[in-house]
Amino acid sequence: MNMIRSDGWGIMKKLSLVAAAAMLDLVLVMLPTASLKAAELKVLAGGSLTGPLNEIAPQFERASGHKLVIHFDSTPNLIKLATSGAPFDLGVVPVDVFKDAAAKARFAVGPTIDIARAGYGVAVRFGAPKPDLNTSAAFKKSMLDAQSIAYIPASAAGGYVTGVFERLGIAEQMKAKTKPQTATTQIPQAVAKGDAELGVFLINVLIAPGVELAGPFPAELQQELVFSAAIAADSKEADAAKAFIRFLATPAATAVIKAAGMNPG
Repeated sequence: MNMIRSDGWGIMKKLSLVAAAAMLDLVLVMLPTASLKAAELKVLAGGSLTGPLNEIAPQFERASGHKLVIHFDSTPNLIKLATSGAPFDLGVVPVDVFKDAAAKARFAVGPTIDIARAGYGVAVRFGAPKPDLNTSAAFKKSMLDAQSIAYIPASAAGGYVTGVFERLGIAEQMKAKTKPQTATTQIPQAVAKGDAELGVFLINVLIAPGVELAGPFPAELQQELVFSAAIAADSKEADAAKAFIRFLATPAATAVIKAAGMNPG
């Protein structure tokens, strides 16, 4: 009996230590901002990060006292916003935003910090037959056999999808099948409602109610889209912005990113 109590107590001690370590990690991350006045941070973010950032934001706000105002959008629109002169404090955006010289100039000099990355996949309506995506040839046939597809051509991820169609020599055929969407949430919704047979986009976007992931792109066509963070060059809340970027690397935040079907960092 004593041995059983001893083992149970040992397990409880281990669990307590794990919980304490997690709490200490959070405290250490937030420590540099503990004495700062609460700030309102204006954040530009990639539309494909809508789910995870909307879950992470309240955690950061509770831990730091700061408030986040996040604008989610496609890469072309994020570039327009960044170069419009409108104030913002940081971006958590596709790396393609930083490839635009004018947009990059709006951010502080120095390296960006990779936050998350996601690969590409195909989704079908829940319960529908899943297309063969195992090879480039099978993927090509499945795209040509589909009656319609949904994605966002005017986005960094959509640009990659279009590029894959071009590599496969089916770009013109796919134009006639494409049901263009303007927001990431619309892609799985279109498939779930039957407005499009397939959703073709980042895997994390395709993990949604009413649809099933048919599978990722075949290895020879696969690539990850990277989302990186940087502080605006003229932000008046640079310290708070840095705290949010640090928070995105905590175990709590990376757990949300992984659960959303993305890879941290």
